[in-house]
Amino acid sequence: MPLRRFLGALVALVLTFSALPVAADQAPLEFNYGIPTSDQIAIYVAQDLNLYEKVGLKPKFFMFQSGAPLIAGLKSDSLDVTTTGLGIMFALGQHIPLKLLFWVANDGIGEGLVANPKSGIKSYKDITPSKKLAAASGTCAQVAVWMMARKLNIPYDKMDIINIPAPLLHNAILSNSVDAGIAWPPYSYSAETEGDPVVNFDPDYTVPGGDCPRLTAVRPDFLKSHPDIGLKLVDVEAMAADAIAKNPQVAIDALTKRLGLTPAAAKADYERLYLRRPTFAEQLDPKSPYSLTSPNGLANKLNLASQALAATKSIPEPLSMNDITASIDPTYLKQYVAAHKK
Repeated sequence: MPLRRFLGALVALVLTFSALPVAADQAPLEFNYGIPTSDQIAIYVAQDLNLYEKVGLKPKFFMFQSGAPLIAGLKSDSLDVTTTGLGIMFALGQHIPLKLLFWVANDGIGEGLVANPKSGIKSYKDITPSKKLAAASGTCAQVAVWMMARKLNIPYDKMDIINIPAPLLHNAILSNSVDAGIAWPPYSYSAETEGDPVVNFDPDYTVPGGDCPRLTAVRPDFLKSHPDIGLKLVDVEAMAADAIAKNPQVAIDALTKRLGLTPAAAKADYERLYLRRPTFAEQLDPKSPYSLTSPNGLANKLNLASQALAATKSIPEPLSMNDITASIDPTYLKQYVAAHKK
């Protein structure tokens, strides 16, 4: 081999190997991650097992008891990433740009109508305008009540609705302040352990599969500046799922530790909600109700929720379908699935 070619090959080889420690020593990406205080199983497990650090991420988590401060954080660009439910509709409705990357849960199958045992309510069909019903404003609970009213042919403005969030529902029932209420998971499951029966779940009176998607979203500007974060977030979600599949107890322990749930309620949340979350395949299937790629999937659910929130005056007007579909970005989920095809 000519000396020049040999030296060139040697330099290239040295550069190749010398680059590896640089990549390995690269500082993790720091960012602010806002989530509501709820059953964020994959996130909690990822925290406990240091999965974010394994892919080069260093999130700083901010927990919110309600949606308003979370939305304010997104609006001020103080938060870069969020995993939340229909609070996303408020962000988009206020023209706060977000890219919705993937589902983490379908809370609609875990949200339910919790009855006061003294009310005589055995089903949502027993709800009348005279019944006092708890439902937190601007949430999936309010969307569920709006859809329930339509199914019962009762004008929504004739319903007696009290703005009580799910964590406070049991106390409202104990004081006989309400006859029933809508509780999202895990509080729907803990209600049963407290003696308050769940007489229906959302799909009974809303739409098939319910209408309460929980999604991970990133600010487009942050995504543009750090284009690898989308795929890394998917990777963490998948690694958490693998860890939980090998040892479900890590999920149950994470819920009991973070939310103070009983082991029975935590186990119910894991089995009834987490195990039934939309799979990556369902999210990329255009025929699936959870599809990120079809207007009949996630976009349709968000459109219906937008109409409900506008009708209940939680947002000024429904979002356009164009705005909704433009916010959904399946790119990173597709990349992950393509890279892990067997």
